[in-house]
Amino acid sequence: MDLREYEQSKFAIAEILRAASTCVPEQRIELHEHLRNLFVRLAEDRFKLVFIGRFNRGKTSLMNALLATDRLPTGIVPLTSVITAVGYGSKERVILKYQSRGLDSEIPLQALPQHVTQQGNPGNVQGITRAEIQLPAEILRRGFYFVDTPGLGSAIVENTLTTEAFLPEADAFVLVTSYESPLSEEEVRFFKAATISGRRPFIVLNKHDTVSTDEQAAVLDFTREQLGAFFTPETPPIFSVSSTDGLRAKQSGDAARLNTSGIPELEAQLFAFLLGEKSSVFLARTCDRVRKFLHELPPSAKIESLAVEIDDLVRQFSQRDQSLSLRQVGDPAEAFPNLHRLSTCEICAQIANRLWNFLSKYQYELIINSGERQSFANRGGLCPFHAWQLQSVASPYGMCVGYPPLLDRLSVELNDLASGAFLEDVPKKLAKLVPNDQECALCDVRNGAEKDAVAATVRRLKESGERAINSLSAICLPHVALLAAAIQDGDLARSVLKRQAAILRRYAEDMRRYAVKHDAVRRYLASQEETTAAERGLLLVSGRRQVNSAPRER
Repeated sequence: MDLREYEQSKFAIAEILRAASTCVPEQRIELHEHLRNLFVRLAEDRFKLVFIGRFNRGKTSLMNALLATDRLPTGIVPLTSVITAVGYGSKERVILKYQSRGLDSEIPLQALPQHVTQQGNPGNVQGITRAEIQLPAEILRRGFYFVDTPGLGSAIVENTLTTEAFLPEADAFVLVTSYESPLSEEEVRFFKAATISGRRPFIVLNKHDTVSTDEQAAVLDFTREQLGAFFTPETPPIFSVSSTDGLRAKQSGDAARLNTSGIPELEAQLFAFLLGEKSSVFLARTCDRVRKFLHELPPSAKIESLAVEIDDLVRQFSQRDQSLSLRQVGDPAEAFPNLHRLSTCEICAQIANRLWNFLSKYQYELIINSGERQSFANRGGLCPFHAWQLQSVASPYGMCVGYPPLLDRLSVELNDLASGAFLEDVPKKLAKLVPNDQECALCDVRNGAEKDAVAATVRRLKESGERAINSLSAICLPHVALLAAAIQDGDLARSVLKRQAAILRRYAEDMRRYAVKHDAVRRYLASQEETTAAERGLLLVSGRRQVNSAPRER
């Protein structure tokens, strides 16, 4: 099972719960509460990886390597009892949570040391309990949540106590030691305590780029011997890595250097555990809870059908391959970076800008120019949609000056129709009094602007290829159709369509995540992308209302 399949399984469970919600009797308050708790489990589920180790072991560098970013600040000495967590956010920021006040505060990432170090916040006078870093990294968007605990062996005893107290919240913990001085007394003591928790341990020996091959072998043998004393019957694997090399290799696309860094092997094992053991257990338990909930509802054909859906879902995810990793998913972010920062359709934007410029001048011309007023009347005014757009920018005075000639003309036309002998022709003649896109001045501007914008985009795509495709905005579906027809290059058109498919899929996931968090009454967990997903999804499918609502020239 991969990350997308896992998330889609949760979405499917949410759909079953929504269908079941219509069968809950209104007076059964306990069933409504039970239903909400099931949604809460789905909304709050994520893979919690707790990173543990002494200061200067490279914990933060390792997280940077796994995230393929250098944004997490390294080399800062943490403050007593402050946990630093890393989760997904549409933009980079830090949220500070406090001991004695309900309101959180937001700070830029570069200001973090001023709040979580002894130098910047002596004695934790600010009363901070947790700093939550939000980054737009795809692995975090898919549900991973990293926790960087205060260093073990600190002169401040509370640091170690805080780390041990946080362990029950972990799905797995990563103990980071290094070749400089592997497995200190504090780390060994912590490992003995951690094994009792039942959480899966991952042992990482960092900085193997600083020692020779012979030294690596010696340190690995020593570490295995030390761990074997209290891990029975089998010592967990030890991962030898260079987080510095791993990050640089990811950023430069150096596959050979990445492999020698040891990071891919660690990632594969982390994903295998979290996507295999952890996710399967979570889905199985959640489906079992949903099944029990359905049995508590009044029997009906609908409830029986939903119970069958749950059983089918369990069979589906139990048969999936449990060994895939994030990089085998074929995630849209792999092929098309920065999808989280997409602006709305650039073609719509260009058309809207030209329409605005035309309208702002046109409404003024109708006031000062009698010839323009007469031309306006002769053309029948504007189409109904653009008539309201004119009204939105014109003053009542401007409308009262500009429209009377049109109303006079229509009055004459109606009188002529009323006095005619062939009333059966009246509906057709009346329909001709309403301007179409060939007669409406704004439709004419819109059509011209649209052709120009599409042509300019096609030129850019042909000139710059893949780079231009990756720089495209979230083109709306009406304009994707026009682009594809205008490109006249099969491979280029296919690339544009694949990118559009990836964006549609991403927006659908954002919408589903928001819906689950809304059902769980956990909207505060929603990212900015999820909060705005409804509007962004509509814009992607239909485009801007002022651009795509009027008749289009065929």
